[in-house]
Formats: sequence, C-alpha cells, structure tokens
Amino acid sequence: MTVRIERSGKVWTVIHSRPEARNAMDPESADALVDAFVAFDRDPEAAVAVLWGEGGAFCAGWDLKYGASLLDDPRPLEDIAYPLDERVRENGQLPRGPLGPTRLELDKPVIAAVAGPAVAGGFELALWCDVRVMEESAYFGVYCRRWGVPLIDGGTVRLPRIVGVGRAMEIILTGRKVPAEEALRIGACEQVVGDGKSREYAEAMAHEIARFPQACVRADRRSVYTQQGLTVREAMRKEWYNGIPAFVAEGAAGAGRFAAGKGRHGDFTEI
Repeated sequence: MTVRIERSGKVWTVIHSRPEARNAMDPESADALVDAFVAFDRDPEAAVAVLWGEGGAFCAGWDLKYGASLLDDPRPLEDIAYPLDERVRENGQLPRGPLGPTRLELDKPVIAAVAGPAVAGGFELALWCDVRVMEESAYFGVYCRRWGVPLIDGGTVRLPRIVGVGRAMEIILTGRKVPAEEALRIGACEQVVGDGKSREYAEAMAHEIARFPQACVRADRRSVYTQQGLTVREAMRKEWYNGIPAFVAEGAAGAGRFAAGKGRHGDFTEI
C-alpha cells in the first residue's frame, strides 16, 4: 500500500509513499488518500491532519505514464466526481479528483509538509491543504505546462484566491519553478523550514491547533471558506450564524475559564 497513517493523539499524519515515482499520483494512491482523509474527518478523536510525501518529494503530480494510457480510452476520467454530482448525492460516492482528496470538503484542518517537488497536480494537492510548510529546497510549479496537461484539480481556482490573480496567472502560464523562499513571500506557503524538517514542524503546529476547543476551530475555518465570493454583509451574516453554535458549545465555558484567571495577557500555555 502506498498510503499509510501514523497517529499521535489527535493528530494524524497521512503519508504518501511512492518514492520510486517521486510520489506521482496513480489511481491506487489517489483512492487510498481519499479513504484516509474521509476516515480522518469522520473520526471523532481526530483533530488535525498532516499530509507528507515520504522519500524527499511531496508529489511530482499526476502519474503521466498512467495519463498516457488513457489516450485510447479516457473513460476512467468519467469516474471523477464532484460534491454536488447526482451519483454523490444518490449513492454516497465520494468526490474524488485525479490527485485524490482534492474535491473533498473536510470539516477539519490539513497541513501540507512539503519537501522537494510539489509540482503540477502535486501543487494542486498542496493548495487543497489549509496551510503549507515548505522545506528550503522545496518548490512549486505548473510543470504540466510542458505537456499540454491542464490544471483540472483546483489549481486555477485555489491559487488565485491565495496569491491573487496576477501572480497566479504568471505562475500558471509560464509553468516556471517557484522556490520556497518566493512561495513564502507571495503567500503561497505559510512557513519555510530547514530541509528534512517539514514533517516535524507541521506536526508540532498540528498538535498546537489540536489542543484548542475544536468546535470553535472548525467554525472559524468554515467561515473563512464560505465567505469567498460573497458581499461583506452576506459574509458577516454567514459568519455570525456559523459561529454562534460554536460559542454555545465552547465559547461561554471558555469565557468562564478566563474570568477565573486562566490565559491572561495572551498566555496560551494554560487554557
């Protein structure tokens, strides 16, 4: 199996291990990643996931050897499903992209730990995650530009929303390499760490997030995504009605702990 899960308390590390192909995504791996993240999202004890590619590469994209096999018979592409497709609604089929989980809409955060290449579809997979931690020698890039393979797994949707239309357009159209330092500067990643340290850093961040009251964490994460494309007034209305249940579930009790003396002056150590 090319995908395995390692658990540490409330944190799951989902590991894609196909190093002989620089973790390029084949159908077996894509299905296994979908299953792993669905299990993570449904597990009441799991809070945060880290996605890491074993062997020094995050993901070199969609397996083009498999893609070439579809030249005469592209029907497997018809199995790709969206969250609102009839087959998803009617028979419970999981939405699945060519890179696996890129069309899942999880209710919990995922952190990408990026070493080496995260290019073409691998770039799209990293963009699906909520936060990206890159090693100093890691890089992004729409390398599929060379072969006439379009971005069909969220790249043209998520990248402009993260870095802006102009920067996204230049990166997408040229297909050039985007080193970690530049990715941090333009907001395509949130942290750059030393080589070999991305998994360790991402897991430490995941544990920090996992110790907070989770209804609130998930409500705020949900509000960030659902406000996109809305007017300020409508977005704030959604934020309010999304956040109130979390306050009832956790916020009032948290306010009581503060009133009793916990967490004063920005102290996060005893909450």
